[in-house]
Amino acid sequence: MSHGDLGNRKGPPVYEKVTRMNASELRDKTPDQLREELANLKKESFNLRFQQATGQLENTARMRAVKRDTARVKTVLNEKASAAAE
Repeated sequence: MSHGDLGNRKGPPVYEKVTRMNASELRDKTPDQLREELANLKKESFNLRFQQATGQLENTARMRAVKRDTARVKTVLNEKASAAAE
């Protein structure tokens, strides 16, 4: 069965794996890239909350992953800001 016919499939839904960011990957990015990533995560968080409110959210674990990724990005931004201030 290919991924194209998952809509016709009986049984529990199949979820994609929730991917996380590594703090080491984030530390390699510039502050501008991190701010852009943070904006994308906030948009995704809003969309997930909207889906949950309308009953369309299938993968609830993604909400938790986005929150944690947001915290990781903010942490790395603060590390970079404090390192620049020294």
